[in-house]
Amino acid sequence: MKPLDRLTYSPIIERPVLSLPGNARVAVWVIVNVEVWDIGRLMPRQVLPPPTGLTQQPDVPHWSWHEYGMRVGFWRVKAALDRLGIVPSLTCNARVCEVYPQVAAAARDGNWEFMGHSYDQRPIHSEPDQRAMIGRSLDILERFTGKRPVGWLSPGLTETLYTPEYLAEAGVRYIADWVIDDEPVWIDTEHGALAAMPYTVELNDIAMMPVQHHAASEFVSRCTDQFERLYEEGRQRPKIMAIAVHPYISGVPHRIRYFEQVLEMLRSKPGVVFWTGERILNWFERTLPRPKAASRARS
Repeated sequence: MKPLDRLTYSPIIERPVLSLPGNARVAVWVIVNVEVWDIGRLMPRQVLPPPTGLTQQPDVPHWSWHEYGMRVGFWRVKAALDRLGIVPSLTCNARVCEVYPQVAAAARDGNWEFMGHSYDQRPIHSEPDQRAMIGRSLDILERFTGKRPVGWLSPGLTETLYTPEYLAEAGVRYIADWVIDDEPVWIDTEHGALAAMPYTVELNDIAMMPVQHHAASEFVSRCTDQFERLYEEGRQRPKIMAIAVHPYISGVPHRIRYFEQVLEMLRSKPGVVFWTGERILNWFERTLPRPKAASRARS
């Protein structure tokens, strides 16, 4: 199905208000993305233009750029979250459990939520058998953590028109690839409804730094601006605020303090809760139960 076949356009002002517990105004969803960049492929992202304008393989500079995040940056990000008592969601290439088991174990032992994030980092469109890849990824994460993930984020938010079917068929209950709203919404699949969670491409360190080339302090100003508006609107209608970071970007020495500043600011505000994607999903399912087929009038 095409996206508009899965849900009907629904202005937020025409929907019932969904209330957060304790009269909270904003639920903050912190997402840490960990990946495996295979040296045998083109790297998922580049920060240095190739000297001749033509990318060569193996691309050691960009493999190394990412590797720093797994060796050092992840631990800075985790320390910041631990200090403030914030439990995030981990979008995790399943291959992380094999290549970087200490990273996966630290997240598991910290009770982080694991979300499926493919087997390794490449677009869904390049998978020769995405149904098999989805099943394999979820199986590996389940064996490592003892729990099957209920959430999924595709690499680079990439999907084909069949991906939601494969995910729902595999038991996934929510996806983060559809950045369409400030609230979760139900979308149709042939295997039942999926929740589309309010993930973000704007409060995402990839968009701000490698793509848009902003100074590191942009992270604070943009997150603050987003929060202040959602917090004000949350008096009448609570909102979800997602923040997405990557260890090789936010975990470097010249950026980590801005991530810490944002968390400290959010932690200091009354009426703010920090929830994982699964906790948001459980609240949403209780508030607006999962339909057998997504309701066109309330999607």
